Amino acid sequence: MSASQAMGLGLDAGGSRTRWALADAQGQTLAQGAVAGMSGLQMQSDAGRATLRATLHELAQALRVTGPVGDLGLYGGITGLGGPAEEARMLALMHECLPLAPGRATLTHDMDIAYRAAYAPGEGYLVYAGTGSIAAFIDAHGTTLRAGGRGPALGDEGAGYWIAREALAWVWRQEDRRPGAYQDSPMAQRLLAAVGGTDWQHSRSFMYGSDRGRIGALALVVAASSHEDVFAHALLLRAGAALSELALHLISRCGPRPVTAAGRALLLSPLIEQGMRAALPPEVALQVRPDLQAHVTAARLAVRPEPR
Repeated sequence: MSASQAMGLGLDAGGSRTRWALADAQGQTLAQGAVAGMSGLQMQSDAGRATLRATLHELAQALRVTGPVGDLGLYGGITGLGGPAEEARMLALMHECLPLAPGRATLTHDMDIAYRAAYAPGEGYLVYAGTGSIAAFIDAHGTTLRAGGRGPALGDEGAGYWIAREALAWVWRQEDRRPGAYQDSPMAQRLLAAVGGTDWQHSRSFMYGSDRGRIGALALVVAASSHEDVFAHALLLRAGAALSELALHLISRCGPRPVTAAGRALLLSPLIEQGMRAALPPEVALQVRPDLQAHVTAARLAVRPEPR
C-alpha cells in the first residue's frame, strides 16, 4: 500500500481499561475510544488469555466501525508486560485478532508512551500516579530509568492505593487507642461506611479480599473529607510529597530537569499538587497534566516511530 494509506493504532493499556486511538499518515487522530483493560499478566493463564482475546475482538469491532484501516501499524503501551518471550506471545495474539500490517507492530511498557506524551527523550521527569505510582526518565539514548513502581507491598507511594491504605490504617490505630474514636473523624466515618461497617471484620474483608483498584477508590473518600478532616487534609499533602520524592530520586541520579505529574490521582484534590510543589526545590519546574492522552501519542508513533 502507499504511504498515504498508512495508519497507526495506539494503545494505552492499563488493568482497568485500554484507551485506543487511530491516526492517519500525517499523525492526525481519526478516532478514539476505550475497551476493557489489558495486561501482560493475562498471558500467564488460560483464563487471562481468553479474556485478552475477547478484549482484542472488542477492539477489532470498534476499528471496523471507523471504516477501512489501510496499512495499520501498532504502538502499544501495556502494563505488566514481561520479558521478550511474553511480549512475542502477546504480539502474536494481537496479529491474530487485529488487522495489523506485518512488521509494523511495537509493544512496550505503558510508561514509555506516557513519558513520550510529556517529553522528548532527555527533557524531563514524569511522575505518574493512578492506583499505583512511578517516576520515569528516558534519556537521549532511549534508556529508561525509573523510581518506584513497585506495587502495593513495596511502593505505590502517594497514589490511590497508598492513600487508601494509609487512611484506613490510621483509623484502626485510633480505634486501638480509643474504641469508638471513628465517631470523631468525618473521614473515618465515611471510610468505614464504604467498607461495609464499623467492626474490624468489615475492614479486614475489604482490604484482603478486594483488588487494588477497588481499594484505591477509597482515596476518593479521603479527598471528599479533606475540607473537614485534619488527618485527610494532611494525608493528601503527604501524598504529594511522596510523589515528589520519586522525582527527587531521579534528579539525584541524572541532574535537575523539569517534572511533569500525571495520572488520575492528581484529580483527587489540589492538595496533592500543593504537597508536590512544597517538596520540590524551587528551581525545579512542575507541570501537572492529569490526562496526557498517551494513546494519541502512541497512535502517532505507530505511523512514525521514534528511536527507542
